[in-house]
Amino acid sequence: MRKFSLYCLPVALAAFLLLIVPRFHAAADTIPGQIPDDAFWKLIDTSSEASGAFQSENFLSNETGFQAVIPSLKQNVKASGVYMGVGPEQNFTYIAALHPKLAFIVDIRRQNMLEHMIYKAAFETSADRADFLSRMFSRKRPAGLTDKSTVDDLFKAYLAVSFDNDLYKKNLQDIKDLLLKKHKFGLTAEDQTNIEHVLTVFRDYGPEMNYSSGTARGGGYGRGGGRGMPNYVDLMTATDRDGKEWSYLASEENYRTIKDLEVRNLIVPLTGDFAGPKAIRAAGQYVKDHGATVTAFYLSNVEQYLFQGNGNQNGGWKNFYANVATLPLDSSSTFIRSIGGGGRGGGFGGGFGSGYRGSGMRAPNVTASMQDTLAAVKSGRVQTYSDILSMSK
Repeated sequence: MRKFSLYCLPVALAAFLLLIVPRFHAAADTIPGQIPDDAFWKLIDTSSEASGAFQSENFLSNETGFQAVIPSLKQNVKASGVYMGVGPEQNFTYIAALHPKLAFIVDIRRQNMLEHMIYKAAFETSADRADFLSRMFSRKRPAGLTDKSTVDDLFKAYLAVSFDNDLYKKNLQDIKDLLLKKHKFGLTAEDQTNIEHVLTVFRDYGPEMNYSSGTARGGGYGRGGGRGMPNYVDLMTATDRDGKEWSYLASEENYRTIKDLEVRNLIVPLTGDFAGPKAIRAAGQYVKDHGATVTAFYLSNVEQYLFQGNGNQNGGWKNFYANVATLPLDSSSTFIRSIGGGGRGGGFGGGFGSGYRGSGMRAPNVTASMQDTLAAVKSGRVQTYSDILSMSK
């Protein structure tokens, strides 16, 4: 029997088939434009693991060089993919720059998930950046701020304002009403107590809060709560190497990018150990089921702690990379890492590392191919954290 060949067909028909055949083999990207409230909470609830303990609450990142990699990320990472990350607010800046369709934030601390719920409520109910900062820090909006105000103008104005406790109480109630009554999320009584705790820290320290604010181990070093730590102002006014500001509060456009995703339930915070059995794999399965690709994964310096065996009940780095291997990736999929700048090993934004470091871009974050990293792990070329760093640039 003669094998079928496109060469057996008229040229015009063969050309037509060459155009349409690949479409039948490519999985359609079916990431929803909006996730319903009940499905959003179910995704969080069923994909999360039990909360783990960590030495610091880290309400805020301490990585001042996190914007340095954004220009190269924008060149190399495909837009409209799926973003994954760890920790609090620095994810918003990466998301605003990369414009993914969907984002998963995976952190070992349930409190990080709850902090993201506070952020979600503030984004949903705030028309602009000035209103957003008013709600997050429980300070009345200063006069004169507009959507044209620079990020420096915003924080200069809010640094001059003390917190308003009546506004704090109203904000707290508004957050609970939105999450529990409007969205009907299944937050427990303990969750609600912890939401109050997080918002209290934001109220007490305001724009001067930093990584260690409100944490007993890091407190006692002045209003910010940690000597030499960058505060919220430092991080939001940080730049890349060329002096460009990329933070999610650098412009109304950046802010609206995050607000839009939050309103549509497309930033999904999960509780999970990077080396654990469920969270990363569940997020990956959701992405795979919808024919999409994980295009960027911000790790902070979590890998460092996995290689050290800190909290290594789940197999450490080997299990982590086994989890990553289940994600749908392509050649552009990129890890974003913090390599630190001194002290205990670098900046940290998630549920493992600590990394006490000073302000300034002492150690810009770095990137690496996710597929190349997995290939190196599989071949045995990765045995230490130094091996991982050697593949980063």
